[in-house]
Amino acid sequence: MFGARCLLRALRSCTSAPCPRHKPSARLSVRDALGARSTNGERVKVQGWIRSVRSQKEVLFLHINDGSSLESLQVVADSSFDSRELAFGSSVEVQGQLVKSPSKKQNVELKAEKIEIVGNCDAKAFPLKYKERHPLEYLRQYPHLRCRTNALGSILRIRSEATAAIHSFFKDSGFVHIHTPIITSNDCEGAGELFQVEPSSKIKVPEENFFNVPAFLTVSGQLHLEVMSGAFTQVFTFGPTFRAENSQSRRHLAEFYMVEAEISFVESLQDLMQVMEGLFKTATMMVLSNCTEDVELCHKFIAPGQKDRLEHMLKNNFLIISYTEAVEILKQASQNFTFTPEWGVDLHTEHEKYLVKHCGNIPVFVINYPLALKPFYMRDNEDGCCCDLLVPGVGELFGGSLREERYHFLEQRLARSGLTEAYQWYLDLRRFGSVPHGGFGMGFERYLQCILGIDNIKDVSLFQDLLIRVL
Repeated sequence: MFGARCLLRALRSCTSAPCPRHKPSARLSVRDALGARSTNGERVKVQGWIRSVRSQKEVLFLHINDGSSLESLQVVADSSFDSRELAFGSSVEVQGQLVKSPSKKQNVELKAEKIEIVGNCDAKAFPLKYKERHPLEYLRQYPHLRCRTNALGSILRIRSEATAAIHSFFKDSGFVHIHTPIITSNDCEGAGELFQVEPSSKIKVPEENFFNVPAFLTVSGQLHLEVMSGAFTQVFTFGPTFRAENSQSRRHLAEFYMVEAEISFVESLQDLMQVMEGLFKTATMMVLSNCTEDVELCHKFIAPGQKDRLEHMLKNNFLIISYTEAVEILKQASQNFTFTPEWGVDLHTEHEKYLVKHCGNIPVFVINYPLALKPFYMRDNEDGCCCDLLVPGVGELFGGSLREERYHFLEQRLARSGLTEAYQWYLDLRRFGSVPHGGFGMGFERYLQCILGIDNIKDVSLFQDLLIRVL
């Protein structure tokens, strides 16, 4: 009580005297306010949303957050500021003095001189409740509100930092960033799981297409990167891709982000795998360094034990096994699989997860898949031309290969598939200054799942599939 009275006197002393010559309040984010090295009673303005309200007889305590950090800023105010509108979820603008906090729980706090309610929140109707740790399954019902929770806030800050880390890795490695098109006529993967794009208004002639050819949302930027790799030796793209696989499982999104790279003058699969491993480890170390509190929250409350598993991945060299070795391991497994492993058949997720576990939960490259299992652009040789990187808890994270740069080999393959006319431009790349090259793709949401230990891919996405399906 004595402490509260002292605090009250201090608050009244800073609000009772007129201050006509006050300097304009400096606007600070919560993160910057919490990290302020020197307070000196500086007058500041902080905007955000109320995370908690605690009213005592003479003093009011608020915690506000603006998404810039996991930790909230404590606001201390005279009890006369107390109002029903100062409720959990309401948005506010607070002006006052940033001072050193007497509490050991925070370094600084904001002594409020003025509190303006920007937007009211009906706390009783608000689906998110104060001091309640909502399960991720519950939050999935409210994709438009879930970003306001600590868990999703941390995941989205990590997602932002991971994006920056990936760009940083490629920039430092000398890659050129390419924006590949979202609307395309090419089915890069050949799986046929495409969203076709049509104008909402009717075309005069129904048989005509808007682009004169059928157009689709892209499933990969790889073929366009190959165009650019004829002028730049190292290129990458990072953007949305789309798959029309009508699955609502924990592994699938209709819209997701892909990191893809293409490297010219590379003739060894080992060189590609080195870049993949480097990207994974470098980006992850940067995320761990810059998002410590957010990662710790995920590892503590969402995926206990993931911290040790991730450190195990980072300190070990990734392993390499052949497709044939992988099939033999699966055949000898005591585990019963839903899909029986057979040579010449693609691996399923259950197979991939078992292989990683068999290899000591260290990421493992599976190389030398049969040519029949891979797309037309993969190089045909006996020295190993493609690889998938399998990681714990997820299965396949990366897929990469050397590309078929030899004109006649590619021409024959396209002819057998009836694709020569559609891919004449792709053949032209082999006619004019072709070089040995290769590349890879990494699913960004799967990467986040891997480093955070999050089971459902929808919990690391923004809201695309959820917002469409729920709203």
